[in-house]
Formats: sequence, C-alpha cells, structure tokens
Amino acid sequence: MALDIKICGLKTEAALASAIDGGASHVGFIFFPKSPRNVTPQEAGRLRALARGRAKAVAVTVDADDAFLDAIVDAMQPDMLQLHGSEKPERVAQVKARHALPVMKAFAIHDASDLARIGPYRGVADRFLFDAKPPPGSELPGGNGVRFDWTILAGLDAGVDYMLSGGLDAANIAEALRLANPPGIDISSGVESEPGVKDTALIEAFFKAVAAARDDRAA
Repeated sequence: MALDIKICGLKTEAALASAIDGGASHVGFIFFPKSPRNVTPQEAGRLRALARGRAKAVAVTVDADDAFLDAIVDAMQPDMLQLHGSEKPERVAQVKARHALPVMKAFAIHDASDLARIGPYRGVADRFLFDAKPPPGSELPGGNGVRFDWTILAGLDAGVDYMLSGGLDAANIAEALRLANPPGIDISSGVESEPGVKDTALIEAFFKAVAAARDDRAA
C-alpha cells in the first residue's frame, strides 16, 4: 500500500529539497503567527514553486478568515488546504467551495472518544489529520512533539482517509506504522534540531527509518 508522507512546517530551500529528495508526497507550509514555523504567503509561494510537480503543497491554517485564505491561495497556489483550528463542517464546505481545493481537517486526539467527532465531517473534508492534543499551556494546535495512543486508530472504518501526526520521529515510526497502519504520516518537530529549524540529517534519517520499517513489514 502506498504511504503518503508529509513533511510540515518547512521554511528553507534546503529543508524542502531534503524532504522531496527523501520521498515526501506532501510538503506543508504553516500560516500561524504564534508558530516558530510560520511563513508569509509570499515565502511559501517561492518554496512552493520549487516543489511543483514533485510533491503536493499543503497550506496549513488555524481558523483563518476568508481574506487571509484568499491571500495564501493567491500567493502560494497550494494543492490542498489544511484546517487545523476549530472549523465546523459548514466552514470546511465553505472553504472548499470558495477555493475549489481539497481540504484536510485536523483533529486533536487523546482517546478513542475523540475519533467520534469526525462523523459530521465525513463526506465534507477530503482527508483527516489526527494529531495529539496539545499539552497544557501550549498555544500551538500542532507541532508540539507529543503523541497519543496509536492503537485506537485500529477501530476506524477502513474507508477513513487520514494522516497520522504527533510525536513521530525516526525512533518510533516503525511502531506507529505497525500499530496504526495509517494511509499517511505527517511529521514536523520530529525532524527539527530546535523549534522551527528543520535538520536535513534528521529528515534523511526519518525517511531511512520509514523505508526500514516498511521493508521489515513486507518481509
């Protein structure tokens, strides 16, 4: 089964090149001023141009209004929008219609009961992203480097398309793939030397760990 891999929170050409060369299917750019990974629409547009035809570019926003989304889409021309805030199903549908782009809706997960919240979004969002709930005091909805119990994802309907996020790194990706068998994975802080600073060596190590884990499962 194909595995989508998204490297999120990219800010530099070197990190983008490392992600694409490693085999990323998706590259993510974050538009949230409180995040150390925040970029402007113009910065993302320049990097997105380098990824065109090689990886799908995802614009990550948090409860963004129409004006901000318009600016992002105009400058970056993303392949997908990721809504990482408290957007309701109606807002997801509105964003899809306004921009004619697929939308991935993120959910903060702690236990199995949190998965029930996706119900009203099924058939509206094109894909889901399951991230760990932020630790107390964090102002970031994602990129906190914490994980949740991946075994609860085994109870999802087979037709639910999602990316697994939250606390992934080279050391635990084999466990994550074994326990959850997700159709996609998303990593940000797990390939950083410090918050917001992608490390090309860590990106390379992550892709090697993914390949090794998949080889072991296929053996």
